[in-house]
Amino acid sequence: MTTTPVNRIDRLFADRSRKRFIPFITVGDPTLEATFHLVQGLVEAGADLLELGIPYSDPLADGPTIQRASQRALKNGVSIKDALQLVTRLRDSGMEAGLVLFTYVNPVFQYGIERFFADLAASGADGVVIPDLPTEESGPAVAAAQKCGVHVISLVAPTSDARIKMIGEQATGFLYCVSSLGVTGARSELRSDLTDFLARVKESTNAPTAVGFGISTPEQVRTLAPHADAVIVGSAIVREIERYELELQDPDTASEAVGKIKNFVHQLTSALQ
Repeated sequence: MTTTPVNRIDRLFADRSRKRFIPFITVGDPTLEATFHLVQGLVEAGADLLELGIPYSDPLADGPTIQRASQRALKNGVSIKDALQLVTRLRDSGMEAGLVLFTYVNPVFQYGIERFFADLAASGADGVVIPDLPTEESGPAVAAAQKCGVHVISLVAPTSDARIKMIGEQATGFLYCVSSLGVTGARSELRSDLTDFLARVKESTNAPTAVGFGISTPEQVRTLAPHADAVIVGSAIVREIERYELELQDPDTASEAVGKIKNFVHQLTSALQ
């Protein structure tokens, strides 16, 4: 009798004594080859789980930094299929860290819900974040995901007071706590009521909690770590990738550029200790 392997997200958060770090980068920014080496570098820098954004032409939840990353990847023609092939390549290389794709609902519907989750699981991905899929309308996607052993990661925002309990009860994998209103992007200051919000979310769910949107410095990571199980950083890392865009595309300088981004992320992961 064969047993279904435990999802890597569940395996990771089975131990809640350690705080976890989740970086976000865009697949294909600046190239698919660069993304492959960046993912490996981020794991070496202390990432426990990675959020890989599939580039999209109308990214409603993304601020200007990640929008530019999406545009760079779209110029390369990067698609859902490329993202899935990247995950397969990472698994074939021995990558054991959790891998979660980030996409929007329209591309998933166009791809086909059942087919998307079957291919997601076959590639070796562990879940997906779909920010514009309301919890009330997520039934078909969640059912397809469960059948394939992957998670649809729920998001909960500070405006969701009346809905926090409902979202918390339904959450699987981990619950993505949106730390600030509006789109993604590095911010110099965090909301003053953020820790209260995270406490209310924790009371509503048995799922691990991860806080993201707007977190960009080691100090912010250190401040939030006691209030969640994981911290997510996206725009600040994508901004570093943009800074070294040309170097990442040149075989002679790519390794050094990955090293510089690795050092930046290591400062963030070190703040969790």
